[in-house]
Amino acid sequence: MYDATSAIVFEALFPDVRPPLRATDGSAGYDVRAHLIGRRVRCCRGTEGDVYERESSKRDATLAIAPGERALIPLGFKARLPAGHEAQVRLRSSIAFKKGLIMPNSPGTIDADYPDEWLVMMRNDASVPAVIEHNERIAQVILARFAVLEWESGVVSVTTRSGGVGSTGSA
Repeated sequence: MYDATSAIVFEALFPDVRPPLRATDGSAGYDVRAHLIGRRVRCCRGTEGDVYERESSKRDATLAIAPGERALIPLGFKARLPAGHEAQVRLRSSIAFKKGLIMPNSPGTIDADYPDEWLVMMRNDASVPAVIEHNERIAQVILARFAVLEWESGVVSVTTRSGGVGSTGSA
């Protein structure tokens, strides 16, 4: 276990990495940036899930994600969240709109006890390669509290919300 605090413990893995920041006082999310200088990025293509590594461009520290390819973009830091919290990772809307990238597991969850470098999973849904630049704001992290409850066996009775997807009625 670890000590529960009210602060996030941030560990930069490279000298140029800054903690996630909110862009404005009204922002719910903390922007996170791609860290690509001299990095190998885990990638995957197709349904078989063959994982391979690609190196970011040495010339300009960019990564081109091919159409249909998935990539785990490194953020250059580790962090420890207080107990009872999670970080929900979502793409920035500009990344999705302008580059055709999506997060297949959106929102991604980072647990309070996750010990490794934070990553953002992206998939290129466009028909052309999408380029991610070093230090580009690619996603945002929303912090949320969660409850831990026990599960118990029992009978679940019918309510007015039965029938599956869209079961609460129309219009």
